[in-house]
Amino acid sequence: MKIGFPSICLIVLTITRDCICERCDDWGEDTRKLTQAYDGEPVRIRCPLFEDYLKHNYSTAHSAGLTLMWYWTGKGKDLEEPINIRLPDNRISKDKDILWFRPALLNDTGNYTCMLRNTTFCLKIAFPLEVLKKDPNSCVSNDKVAEVETFTLEDTATLTCPDTKGYYPADVTPTVNWYLNCLLVDQFVDRDPQGLSLLFTIVFQRYEGNYTCIVSYEENGRAYNLTRTVYIKTIASHLYARAPVMLTPNDKQTFEFLSGGELQIPCEVYFSYVNNSFTDIGWTINGKTEGDFADSRVHINESVTLDTVSPGAKTIKKELWIKNVTPDELKHNYTCTAKNTLGVVSRQALVREKVGTPRYITELACGLGATLFLVVCFVVVYHVYWLELVLFYRAHFGTDETIGDGKEYDVYVSYARNAEEEEFVLVTLRGVLENEFGYKLCIFDRDSLPGGIVTDETLSFIKKSRRLLVVISPSYVHQGTQALLELKAGLENMASQGNIQLVLVQYKPIKNREKVKELKLAQSVLSVIKWKGEKSKYPGGRFWKQLHVALPVKKTSSTKNSGSFHMVPQNLECSKNVTV
Repeated sequence: MKIGFPSICLIVLTITRDCICERCDDWGEDTRKLTQAYDGEPVRIRCPLFEDYLKHNYSTAHSAGLTLMWYWTGKGKDLEEPINIRLPDNRISKDKDILWFRPALLNDTGNYTCMLRNTTFCLKIAFPLEVLKKDPNSCVSNDKVAEVETFTLEDTATLTCPDTKGYYPADVTPTVNWYLNCLLVDQFVDRDPQGLSLLFTIVFQRYEGNYTCIVSYEENGRAYNLTRTVYIKTIASHLYARAPVMLTPNDKQTFEFLSGGELQIPCEVYFSYVNNSFTDIGWTINGKTEGDFADSRVHINESVTLDTVSPGAKTIKKELWIKNVTPDELKHNYTCTAKNTLGVVSRQALVREKVGTPRYITELACGLGATLFLVVCFVVVYHVYWLELVLFYRAHFGTDETIGDGKEYDVYVSYARNAEEEEFVLVTLRGVLENEFGYKLCIFDRDSLPGGIVTDETLSFIKKSRRLLVVISPSYVHQGTQALLELKAGLENMASQGNIQLVLVQYKPIKNREKVKELKLAQSVLSVIKWKGEKSKYPGGRFWKQLHVALPVKKTSSTKNSGSFHMVPQNLECSKNVTV
């Protein structure tokens, strides 16, 4: 059987390579050298053998007769294959110790091995390359690890677009666009884009975030993009760095505990940000540190709170707990110590045994508590049932206001003259106030004599009445000279002689009360009783109780039995046109 020359060469190369690999010093996979790149963007990877292990450059190794070879293992595969650098489009190439991808594609993801060898020496190392696709509607991928740079607050700083050197010739000036959290910013506040650099004239905490630079350039007639992201983290200025500040315990605090109870002492310390500093906080009991606490009753809980105003600063709270504390343990020395590179602070917690409360103090406290409870109950009952209480007092102990005052009417009703409000006044109000409560109402259109002078009769009726009940509505504002005359007369009589009081009943809400200054004045100094339609039709409701309280105290058979109410008469005929 004949074997072709190419087949013989392939067998020889495979056997030679296998022999070499058996004698090769394999450093394994260096996961620290993970390289991440975006699909469709150029990337170059340098063999780590010339960086951290042999400590000499590629030229020295080449002069010594060493040859650098590249292999790769595809993602999910076990077979290590040589890299084909003779592709037609020259997409993958090597330049000394650098392997180039122009551009990298998703299927380039895998482990890459660079091998340095000659006939007597062999050394190889593998490292991963991960090609990512950008997230939809985003300039980056969340899977790509962003570099982190720390800027000091209130300082100036410069952010340089990283890892772009060597990608394009020195005589090429690329186009650079800067993004903040993937939003293209044409003009930054206090930040000035200058090509590959972003100058921060002053650093504020609100400037934290992901800054992405996209560098665009052309090479050999092809356009390429480089996407780099850096997360800016702010820290407090070194001007505010100081030794730890112990908040608790302090000299003004004394912790009291009962023997047999639980001892709990907090140690709270504020640590400002100090560059390259440690923070340490701990308790000592009679000189013994936390590592020497052998008692299972002793526990220590620690919590950390970050300072939102001063980045990098924090407050550490360490609580010392002792269960079933003994009288002797209450006399021990409990000391909290905190330190950083700038200083040490130590403070003893003042602890003493708590004295039990005397019995007479307990009895006094119970008595005061019961009294306070009764007062609260009375206030609540009065707040809820004050109308009923007032009506009960008026019915049984109140003085009749109608005796000897020379008045003829209890209430003069002022309202807008339209069909709806006439029905409300003549049927609803009159039906309850006259028939149920026993009041005598003066309604001008019903009680006035024909042919009289309206102004004179109005003033006369108001002077003969104990209350002026004004039914407020939008019609009251926009209509009725008669109603306005009644309101003015009532206000003047109340202000000058004080022998009449105004009662405001809101039949319908009004929006523009400024049109009638008298009405605005009355509403500003007097409470308004609101009619709520169907909810207010029952005489036992809150509306009628409020109205009853506002009207004169009058001893009648109905007021003596004020707790009993009947339904509002709905079909009473109006006697508006009756002539007296």
